[in-house]
Amino acid sequence: MNGERGASCSWHRVGIGLGLVICMIVVSGVKGDAVDVIELNSHWSISNRNGSLNIDEQTLPSGIYSAFYPDQLLDSYNDVNLRWLAYDNWTYTNRFQIDVDHYKQVRSVNLTFHGIDTIAEIRLNHQLLGRTDNMFVRYSYDVTKILQDENVLEVEITSPVWAALAKAQALDNSGRNVPPACPPQRYHGECHMNMLRKMQASFAWDWGPAAPSMGIWKSVQLEMYEVALLRDVDIDYSRNETHWNMHITCYLDVAGRENFYAQLIFYAVELLEQPVVIDTYTSQPISYLSPVIVFDQSVPIENVVTWWPNGYGDQKLYPLHFTLNAWLGSDGPKVRSKTKSRKSLRVGFRTLELIERTAPDGLGNTFLFRVNGIEIFMKGSNYIPSNILPEKQSQDQIGYLLESAKEAHMNMLRVWGGGVYESDYFYDLADNLGILIWQDMMFACAMYPVTPDFLDSVREEVRQNAKRLSHHPSVAIFVGNNENEVALMQDWYQTITHLDRFKEEYRQLYLANVLHELKIVSHTSRPSPLVSSPSNGKASEKDQFISENPQDNYNGDVHFYDYTKDAWDPAIYPRARFVSEYGFQSLPGSMAWERVLDADDQLSELMSHRQHHPLAMLPITTQVHRHLPLPLPEDEDYEEALIYFSQISQAMATKLETELYRSLRDTNHSTMGALYWQLNDVWVAPSWSGIDVYGNWKLLHYWARDFLAPTAIVALYDKPTKSLNVSLICDEPEIDTDGLNVVENIHLWSQLLPRQNRTWPVTLRRNGVHYDKIIPLTDLLNGEFNERNAYVEFQLRRKEELISRTYFFPSNIAAAVGIQDPQLEFEISSKTCHQTNTGTRNSVSLTIEVKHPGVFVYVDLKLPYRHKFSENGYMQTTPVHVIHVVVETKSCYRLWRKGNFNILTVNKFMT
Repeated sequence: MNGERGASCSWHRVGIGLGLVICMIVVSGVKGDAVDVIELNSHWSISNRNGSLNIDEQTLPSGIYSAFYPDQLLDSYNDVNLRWLAYDNWTYTNRFQIDVDHYKQVRSVNLTFHGIDTIAEIRLNHQLLGRTDNMFVRYSYDVTKILQDENVLEVEITSPVWAALAKAQALDNSGRNVPPACPPQRYHGECHMNMLRKMQASFAWDWGPAAPSMGIWKSVQLEMYEVALLRDVDIDYSRNETHWNMHITCYLDVAGRENFYAQLIFYAVELLEQPVVIDTYTSQPISYLSPVIVFDQSVPIENVVTWWPNGYGDQKLYPLHFTLNAWLGSDGPKVRSKTKSRKSLRVGFRTLELIERTAPDGLGNTFLFRVNGIEIFMKGSNYIPSNILPEKQSQDQIGYLLESAKEAHMNMLRVWGGGVYESDYFYDLADNLGILIWQDMMFACAMYPVTPDFLDSVREEVRQNAKRLSHHPSVAIFVGNNENEVALMQDWYQTITHLDRFKEEYRQLYLANVLHELKIVSHTSRPSPLVSSPSNGKASEKDQFISENPQDNYNGDVHFYDYTKDAWDPAIYPRARFVSEYGFQSLPGSMAWERVLDADDQLSELMSHRQHHPLAMLPITTQVHRHLPLPLPEDEDYEEALIYFSQISQAMATKLETELYRSLRDTNHSTMGALYWQLNDVWVAPSWSGIDVYGNWKLLHYWARDFLAPTAIVALYDKPTKSLNVSLICDEPEIDTDGLNVVENIHLWSQLLPRQNRTWPVTLRRNGVHYDKIIPLTDLLNGEFNERNAYVEFQLRRKEELISRTYFFPSNIAAAVGIQDPQLEFEISSKTCHQTNTGTRNSVSLTIEVKHPGVFVYVDLKLPYRHKFSENGYMQTTPVHVIHVVVETKSCYRLWRKGNFNILTVNKFMT
């Protein structure tokens, strides 16, 4: 514990043999009042450049799209039709009153903008305060001498489209162009996204619309204080045999250029019996040039419950509270001076390492995360912004998405580098749910400028966000960028002719600036940052972090996409150490499309407009045609089938690819991570998401709940040997292995219930894979069974309890023999409604009856509400099956009828 103590101390020896003596103090009365913070989040008006458009009484967070056309951007062709908003300049104005006389004793008044999107000039009472150029940066201005009783605050925001163009032209004129200039034409996007420190996806992406937003996307505050504010706290954890140690760094924001005095009081009510006072700086001033307070605090191990990722234990979080009292003058704070600021956190104790040791195959290094001494397979997805408009990202959306990730047994999400550094709420919730965060810095799929002003802005961006996020136990690793190393080395943007220049600029931006600034939050309990994803990890050090092949399967992480091969064939996928991106497109459900179609819109045309993949619908239709009976485009049921089959195809391909990666963890390949692209969506469009923009799960997410389950059975076909490899995956460090058996059921497509079965006892490998059997296909398909009339089901059971199941389909389902009309009927068998803290939940049960097997039974709710089925896209091989759905509404929905549901089977399109 650093710092001198006051006179009235009670001394406690902490940890025999540590040689540490901690002074705990009950805080004596110290002069000074709390800092005043006045919110300026209401009564804003917005006008365009020539004053022809005005709107009053706006509340922050705000943006021009959401202000002038609330909830209309995602309808019809409005991604293009409303683009004119982004071509104009806009001014936000706030007229507010302050009792200046009341605050005349306040030494410093800061006007703080926590987020402006993006290029702006700020004026208070017609005096220029400053200019902003980075939506990820907090800007503060000293307005002590400018405030009046009546004030006019103006934020004049420049069109990001024209601002980006001007910067690009300036670079071009100097012979230093920075590609890519424009996105592919299919994106219907805007150019030069990389010129601005702004959400890169707002200029369009292959999964999202162009919506070059402008606005004040976070809060605005007046902060009234004496000399310093406690802005951020970072905590690095380490442990020995007897104690956890917290290395605590408190970051202060300072007004003025004078050294000052301070006292810090630290409360940890669940860990320490008394508050801790750091009073070193009551007599020794803090330099305004380096306003930080650093100290260590140890806690006996027996007093701490360890924080674990989802699926491995509890997520115990401890509240910590900090009070800073900061003043000028060695005689202490003045009575009633505003010297006290506070910060509260919840923290979890855990260790986390990235292990890059020689791999079992001897061909490179492992790439695996070890948490609290346990090597953990990272399974999850990639997270994009929850709304394409940054000001519209809500706690409800974020909460639903993260809860859905937990429900699908995910333990890691990758916050992708083309979006935003997420809100405090996002990371707090990830802490609560045990979801580790792979945190990209916000650079994606581009080269970037290295002009002095750009680098200055980047450094401040990295400093602020790293300090804000670093204390979270969920934040597992920082990564410098998304795909920029591989883009450079694979010449995505025609950089080859000036490769040396772009390599130099790459290293200047990421090594000398981004990673250099990340050193401020260097932790013993967190791995060193990666420069890029994908990359070769530590093996790229010898190449100065630009490797010849950043997609090396033997080192680091890889991203994998291949739309030319059969995605239902496990042989096509890489045997890599860690796969941090992979996936396939699908279409959202029919009801989602109905919600965005205008009366005159044609569904096929809107689908085509919103399909931004450079290959258009070909990747979807090619995969569907390989396995499913897709009608002709001119057929009446084509769109219905395309939506349904695209979701089956996506779910099956992602299931098989993920199962392969999970099954490789204990092989020489040592694969230890699978994060598919992508969890969520920002509009109704063809995309890689498993959850649509309204929060409704596609088949992928329903299936993910099974194929990411802690204990799962996997049966993967090996084409060269014509055999099935049956593996039992267990992520759980402790599990009861008694009474386990595998049931092998052989089904005929023409009949309900298995035609033949056998059972054998099995065991599980704790936190590993048990490679159970290699079964030649001829042992399964013989006699009355062949590749076209039969399929195989494997179940993992504990006595009569079903733990996991999987299927193997030996032939193209469209060519299967025996599939017929299931004669499906269903009834609404029960319905209830109850109120919760978050709204109304309607619970409905459907009893579904068939006379022949129902192939991938898909239940679609034909109402515009967020909902969740107990399962979907399932194989119905029994005469009766009951599923449940929970539907969220504002009030109880009383008029449930069968017409609210549409049930599809593959059978429908074959008979």
